Amino acid sequence: MPLQILISAGEASSDMYAARLAQALARRTGAHFFGMGGPRMAEAGVELIAHSEEVAVVGITEALHKIPTVIGVQRRLAREAARRGAALAILVDSPGTHLGVARRLNKHGIPVGYFIGPQVWAWRAGRVRAIKRLVRRMVVIFPFEEKIYREAGVPVDFVGHPLVDVVRPSMNRAEFAARHGLDASRPIVALLPGSRRSEIECHYARVIEACSLVAHRMKPAGPVQFVHVIAPGLGTDLWPGGGASRPDLALKRIEGGAYDALAAADCAIVASGTATVEAALLGAPMVVIYRVAPATAFLLRRMVRTPFIAMVNLIAGRRVAPELIQDAFTPAAVAAEVCRLLESPAAREEMKAGLAEVRATLGPGGAIERAADVFARMLEPVQTDGTS
Repeated sequence: MPLQILISAGEASSDMYAARLAQALARRTGAHFFGMGGPRMAEAGVELIAHSEEVAVVGITEALHKIPTVIGVQRRLAREAARRGAALAILVDSPGTHLGVARRLNKHGIPVGYFIGPQVWAWRAGRVRAIKRLVRRMVVIFPFEEKIYREAGVPVDFVGHPLVDVVRPSMNRAEFAARHGLDASRPIVALLPGSRRSEIECHYARVIEACSLVAHRMKPAGPVQFVHVIAPGLGTDLWPGGGASRPDLALKRIEGGAYDALAAADCAIVASGTATVEAALLGAPMVVIYRVAPATAFLLRRMVRTPFIAMVNLIAGRRVAPELIQDAFTPAAVAAEVCRLLESPAAREEMKAGLAEVRATLGPGGAIERAADVFARMLEPVQTDGTS
């Protein structure tokens, strides 16, 4: 019987990372993988006993109604790992779910590795004590995390960011414009307002109103073209009336193709999260936006310990991209930042230089393979010829 390894991801982005990690580790060990994830993990051959949609949620107050479901998933994963005699559990991101899984796995004596660790440097620093107790090895993707975990006494490896290997456009600006009926000689602004329905509900109307202000201000110099990138799977009901409802905008809506849109854009409006790292890797000047429910914002203001919210700024340790969060996220403020970038080549070049510094800190590529090596070494005491 092959080795049994639990691997679990609770978000769309971590589903992609976990899928690639499972494939890389399977090549090294011949193990069978089971756990929680999404379509990428299923395609990679992971046997899903829970789906990431069961636990995915944004915000603190928004998560309250999910607590019973999350506890049920935690119990299901741990119970199945114990039943199968899992040699290792790899938990990917989503600490709100996965630290509870780790506690249950520890009771069964199953070693836990963690990939893409909790952001203890940003908030809930006390979690590091639980991590030290529950996690055998932490594998991190940002360089500053290694020191934090090591100083806390947590065994840790920095492997670089997995996106370095995959964030590549498939076409140049001229090809992108031709594909989507745009004029490559006119400004292009990419819109990435989020990948979750809750994000779209909080962001989209403000982003579109900001675009209207940009279009009006820039009109004497020629029309600005807006490309709204819809995250796959969101559906069409979130966009009533389509672009026809805003005749004042040259708005093109595409599903997927975010890397091509960012690479072609003169600037982008991007919801805080993984997309800001993707934009940085593509050298796309950006305005970062984000908004959550007022009650969640109230709690977060008392918990967050960092001067920045946008990951690209956290990595740089300074304000590389403007971030307009919560009450600061207004159509007028977004429009002002976008127009500043469109009107000033020097401002765009300054931001691109900062983004290049961010890219340089994220490693040379090969993060997933290095992570697989770390987790394979965790199996060495129990593994002989790839079977158990």
